[in-house]
Amino acid sequence: MKKILEELEKKRAGARAGGGEARTKAQHDKGKLTARERIELLLDAKSFEEFDMFVEHRNTDFGAEKNRIPGDGVVTGWGTINGRMVYVFAKDFTVFGGSLSEAHAQKICKIQDMAMQNGAPIIGLFDAGGARIQEGVASLAGYGEVFKRNALASGVVPQISVIMGPCAGGDVYSPAMTDFVFMVRDTSYMFITGPDVVKTVTQEDVTPEQLGGAHVHTHKSAVADGAYENDIICIEQMRRFFDFMPLSNRDKPPHWPSEDDPIRFEPSLDTLIPASANKPYDMKELIHKVVDEGDFFEIQENFAKNLIVGFGRLEGSTVGFVANQPMVLAGVLDSDASRKAARFVRFCDCFCIPIVTFVDVPGFMPGTAQEHGGIIKHGAKLLFAYAEATTPKVTVITRKAYGGAYDVMASKHLRADVNYAWPTAEIAVMGARGAVEIIFRKEAGDKDKLAERTKEYEDRFLNPFIAASRGYIDDVIMPHSTRWRIARALRMLRNKQVPKIWKKHDNIPL
Repeated sequence: MKKILEELEKKRAGARAGGGEARTKAQHDKGKLTARERIELLLDAKSFEEFDMFVEHRNTDFGAEKNRIPGDGVVTGWGTINGRMVYVFAKDFTVFGGSLSEAHAQKICKIQDMAMQNGAPIIGLFDAGGARIQEGVASLAGYGEVFKRNALASGVVPQISVIMGPCAGGDVYSPAMTDFVFMVRDTSYMFITGPDVVKTVTQEDVTPEQLGGAHVHTHKSAVADGAYENDIICIEQMRRFFDFMPLSNRDKPPHWPSEDDPIRFEPSLDTLIPASANKPYDMKELIHKVVDEGDFFEIQENFAKNLIVGFGRLEGSTVGFVANQPMVLAGVLDSDASRKAARFVRFCDCFCIPIVTFVDVPGFMPGTAQEHGGIIKHGAKLLFAYAEATTPKVTVITRKAYGGAYDVMASKHLRADVNYAWPTAEIAVMGARGAVEIIFRKEAGDKDKLAERTKEYEDRFLNPFIAASRGYIDDVIMPHSTRWRIARALRMLRNKQVPKIWKKHDNIPL
């Protein structure tokens, strides 16, 4: 028996060694951790249980049978993060460059199936060079099986992708189908075709970083939801992020102990709105003062900055926040902001995470660039997302809520449950000046008369009370009590149920 155990431990040691010392050193020299080191940091100590450690590829083409390494370029299994179960796979760049083979794909598919069956999130750590060319269509079939399960798992369990090295070719589509994608600056990149192919086809001379680095995907393409300085910081933030996630669509959002009093008032919010309607203020200040202990995890912070989305907690439970940002483009809605918010709202609705919306929006962005870029269709995505969402929805209008943007931003008409307004709220078709110039265009030459009409319009319409008189606003609240009023509303909505009309699925305006 002792000999058998020694042989087993020898095989385990060989599998854990991956591609060997030289390749491990090369990985470290690039400032990157190995697959197993990443898993060890991500999961609670001694909680990882590995599956398929001894799996090897079965390919015999091009002499592949002479080069078999246990694990076949991906480490898979399950463990816990702060005591909560999670399934994980980590591509091992030291073994065949982390390339995907048929056996490699089967290992990933196994934990995808187990995650759906047992109701726990999946975290994928990507560091790979794409399909294993030697296996031909078998590797492509493997990708297809993984992609299929990404689609089947969508809305069933949270799926998180962390790009920690190259992610090219077919490898990029699996992260793109997951709920969230995070990257590491300077050492990770994503693209369908690499710089050499791009240069051959389009004559463009670009580096991997310029083509698909973290800056590109967090600022321009919106493929990634965030980026971090190095592997260690990234993994630390993933542990923090995971604490906001429910385990599955069968579980309620997680609850963590909090000593932050839900009745805590914030007197400073009473002076947050500037005296001038055209002066900006930072909506993040409101969010940080409302959430438990100021802990807010922002999503896509560097893309469409005129709108803020992210996760916080109230009374210890996860809440999704959507908010216009007056500091950027006056908080106007454009195509990018609409897509960003729609995606976030739909995720929250999938997993019954309540949504709190802070509104200060002067309307949709005008101009040929937006119209030609499809703002009608993109704006409709956000409209559709809010209208179909049945999770608890609480809305607070802090200042402007003009035109169609008032409707889109979780209005009562889109089935928001509780709608509050601050006394500074202005709910109208448009601002006073524009409205007066249209209504009283015959008096356009009389400045004194226009000033009088503008004052009349402001007094009559630029307040929350007409909307409140029609029941579109449930209450006009004092800013300092915002945290408590939202917390109470969410308590009331805790057991919300909405009957659904039967349909196979909706057809959101993609």
